[in-house]
Amino acid sequence: MYPFNLQAQSQLAALCFSHSRLTGNEPLSILPLNSLPEETTGRAHFKLCDRLKLEKKQRRMCRRDPGVVDTLREAIIMSALECQHQFRFERWNCTLEGRHRANILKRGFKETSFLYAISSAGLTQAMAKACSSGRMERCTCDEAPDLENRKAWQWGGCGDNLKYANKFVKDFLGKRSNKDLRARVDMHNTNVGMKVIKAGVQKTCKCHGVSGSCTVQTCWRQLLPFHEIGKQLKLRYETSIKVGSSTNEATGEGEISTGRSQQQQQQQQQPVLSGFSDQIPRTMDLLHIEDSPSFCKPSKYSWGTAARKCYKDKNCDAICCGRGHNTQSREVTGPCQCQVRWCCYVECKQCTQREEVYTCKG
Repeated sequence: MYPFNLQAQSQLAALCFSHSRLTGNEPLSILPLNSLPEETTGRAHFKLCDRLKLEKKQRRMCRRDPGVVDTLREAIIMSALECQHQFRFERWNCTLEGRHRANILKRGFKETSFLYAISSAGLTQAMAKACSSGRMERCTCDEAPDLENRKAWQWGGCGDNLKYANKFVKDFLGKRSNKDLRARVDMHNTNVGMKVIKAGVQKTCKCHGVSGSCTVQTCWRQLLPFHEIGKQLKLRYETSIKVGSSTNEATGEGEISTGRSQQQQQQQQQPVLSGFSDQIPRTMDLLHIEDSPSFCKPSKYSWGTAARKCYKDKNCDAICCGRGHNTQSREVTGPCQCQVRWCCYVECKQCTQREEVYTCKG
């Protein structure tokens, strides 16, 4: 479960990242989801797809299956919640208001790379789950792979359809230009999000047999919880590699370097490809092309960290950027000393205690 209450979730869903189109050149945009009905019936999804301001091909893909628009909604909210969860203790806490997000996406920061990866991962996860849950007309459960030992177990259950999801996401996002460094880095980070999903596929089995024996198993493939995907992408964010071009970035010509020594690259087994159109390191790391701002003070990239809540002796020094923090004491009343009563209810007392809240100084 994510540490967000229902009110916070609804507020987040109502945020508008941007009103720009969902092209293959940028992550998914948060839309005014509070104005969209929860379910679509008949051909109502046609109008909803049109309201998403998609490109022509994307609109066609959205219209051809009523389940797509709800899957897009789910992917957007899931990705946004996970981003804010992973960066809740950081100076940049995944600020998603329109102008901040739009300005970050214009640059090649580490934060930009995470947004690309978490967006493609969220859409892949949501689509694979939508297929296996029967919410899509054009796909269903994952198909059974070729298995060598069918006598020991049988393929069954309803696996998450990652094969269809990957194909859909690649078609939906479209092919991107590889003429400049930024476009290739964005494409790489998008692919990292999809690859992390694929690497997290797990086999789940259920035993069938006499007296509890496991002579026959029903097995299916499931994706990791998206919270785990977010943690993995956050780790890749923290070790993101800075890349640069030795020649003209406008034409994309020349070699791309990672900013690391040749010895470091060899040690981490991250060679640079020699081809013109694919000179990005073969790595599961995220890539960025310029250093991030400090995010300490209000700017076009974030609100800054003034008045941000922090945790004493843990992250106040880092988040408050050396400005110090204020301490407030308040009384909090809540349930305590709870006991289970026969048969079916829990009885609690109401206790009041004082707690200290720390916020960064301006």
